[in-house]
Amino acid sequence: MPAVAAGDDLEPMLARVETHLELLGEALVQRDAEAIEAHASELHRALVTALDGFAQAARQGHVPNPLRTRLAKAGGQVAIQRECLARATAALDRAIDAMMPRDTSGVYSASGTAGRLPSSGGSIQA
Repeated sequence: MPAVAAGDDLEPMLARVETHLELLGEALVQRDAEAIEAHASELHRALVTALDGFAQAARQGHVPNPLRTRLAKAGGQVAIQRECLARATAALDRAIDAMMPRDTSGVYSASGTAGRLPSSGGSIQA
């Protein structure tokens, strides 16, 4: 009977993780920055709580297989969302670099004059 009690204790923790994963996914699709931040924070809290609960139950040998499977699936979903965010961040960084290059040599300054580029060994020497 202890396995049922452990499962009953773990179920709400895991359901909370799943709920916040779903809400975070919806916020990402809608590109709602405030909702993304809120759900990411709540998901983090829910994951910490659930992982602590699962670790305790595992030490006692009371983690039902269906809950293990659901936790593994949730972990996979977190990894997928993390990868999607990393790709989106990289794409944004590339777009920003294209619009605002970091290397400003040869670009006009605030006063409207271009900085002199060092000689690169061309055929005409100054």
